[in-house]
Amino acid sequence: MVTSMRVMGKRQLGELEPAELVVAILISDLAANPLQDLGTPLAYGLVPVMTLLFSEVMLSALGMKSRRARRVIAGDPSVIIENGKLDRAEMRRNRYTIDELSEHLRKGGVFDIASVKHATLETDGTLSTITYAADSPVTPRELGLDATEPELPYVVISDGEVIPQALRKLGFDERWLEKTLRSKGVARAEDVFLMTANRNAKTYVACQSGEVKN
Repeated sequence: MVTSMRVMGKRQLGELEPAELVVAILISDLAANPLQDLGTPLAYGLVPVMTLLFSEVMLSALGMKSRRARRVIAGDPSVIIENGKLDRAEMRRNRYTIDELSEHLRKGGVFDIASVKHATLETDGTLSTITYAADSPVTPRELGLDATEPELPYVVISDGEVIPQALRKLGFDERWLEKTLRSKGVARAEDVFLMTANRNAKTYVACQSGEVKN
C-alpha cells in the first residue's frame, strides 16, 4: 500500500484527485483480503493491485498529455466567489455549504468573507483565495523597503544525531557545528533534540531538556 501511494505521487491523502482516491481505497481493500484469509494466495491480491496501479499510472500519463482527458478524469476547478459575490449555483453543483466555505477560509487565514475577492474550489477539494488589495498584507516592495531573501533551513541534528548530508548542503562541517554548539552553551550534539540552520548561519537549537537556545 505504501509503495502504491509512492508510485502514485508525492501527495497527501486529502490532496488526491477523485480517481486517485478511489484507486487508493480499492488497493487497500484488495490488499487486505490475502492478509485476512491465510488460505488465499498472495498473488490473488497482488495481481489486481498491480493492475489498478498500472491503470492509475497510465491515466495520469494520459492526463499529462491531454487537457480534455485531464478534465474528464479530475474535473475542473469551480469559482465560488467572483468579485466578492458568492456563486450559489456553483456551490449547489458542488454540494459545497457555507460552513465548509467558512472552514476552508479560516484554514487559509481568512476570517472575514467580505475581504475575499476571488475564491476557487480546486479539484482536490482545497480552496484558493485572493483577498482585496486593501485587506492584503503590505509587502516590503510596496513600502519601498529592501528585504533580505529567506534561506531554507535544514535539520542538522535530529534527536541527538548529526546529519552530515545537511551540513554539506549548507557548506558547513562538523567543526562549525561544534563551535556553534559551544557558543550556545551546549557541550555535545547528543544533548540536542533538534537543530536547524540555514546558509546565513541562522540557527535554532532545542535541547533534550526542552530549553531553546537561539
